[in-house]
Amino acid sequence: MNAKLSRLIQPPLGTGWDVFDGFTDEKVDVGEAVLRVRHGGQGPPVLLIHGHPRTGSTWHRVAPRLVDAGFSVICPDMRGYGQSSTVAPRDDHSQQSKRAVAGDLVRLMSALGHSRFAVAGHDRGCYVALRLTLDHPGVVRKLVVMDGVPISEALARCDARFATAWWHWFFLAQPGTPERVINADPDAWYKGTPERMGAGNHDEFRAATRDPETVRAMIEDYRAGLGVDREHELADRRANNRVTCPALFLWSTKDDMETLYGDPLAIWREWADDVRGAPIESGHHMAEENPSAVVAALSEFLR
Repeated sequence: MNAKLSRLIQPPLGTGWDVFDGFTDEKVDVGEAVLRVRHGGQGPPVLLIHGHPRTGSTWHRVAPRLVDAGFSVICPDMRGYGQSSTVAPRDDHSQQSKRAVAGDLVRLMSALGHSRFAVAGHDRGCYVALRLTLDHPGVVRKLVVMDGVPISEALARCDARFATAWWHWFFLAQPGTPERVINADPDAWYKGTPERMGAGNHDEFRAATRDPETVRAMIEDYRAGLGVDREHELADRRANNRVTCPALFLWSTKDDMETLYGDPLAIWREWADDVRGAPIESGHHMAEENPSAVVAALSEFLR
């Protein structure tokens, strides 16, 4: 199915529009899902993929600076997140698999006129960026993965320390219960403040995390992760399917990448032929907490 664009002439208040001044805000029908996307700038295209439980507005302190640096910047909400549509759950949760989400984004970029581009993903978005690169190597010029290692690698190293810190991976995999718990008090579960996130970004995040359908879709992301996504990665390893384009791994110094994995860059070297890495002085949400360092790293690598 061909992707179709429909412009939002007057975006609703509180959606983060104010922090993307000068960007176009559109809805794009990519087949199974309709994606909300903001895009702007001229130059080499860069697809920025957010993580959980954020939306495309998490890049609001990064995207305009990349435009100023000479890039075309595309910030979608992944299917099931933010203002993008949800897809009815399947028994194997494959509707929210990284393969399905990556396919959406390839069709989105094609609809926007980009047949080849760089891709950067943070948190859950880094799994989508990896899957997009492995499944569609011809369209990816460069890959950036931020604050994550492949799902199968994390699970292979799962010990008591990982299970204690990342217990929500396994809680969210349970049927039914996570939805009831989270929807009973979204503020307590998702947290986030306008002071740290920025007012428009926080408004958009807060609206999304109070939509029960969106909450379910975000939970389905994790259910897919422990099942079909892991299986897809293990199949890649058996087939020696690797990232062949240049890759960059960025990790937050105040997160637990080094605590859990020692040298997380060494893990990515098992997946990519040409990978380099750099730490970002930040907590987990580096695009919100240290956008200057993120922009500097991206601008240098993506040239």
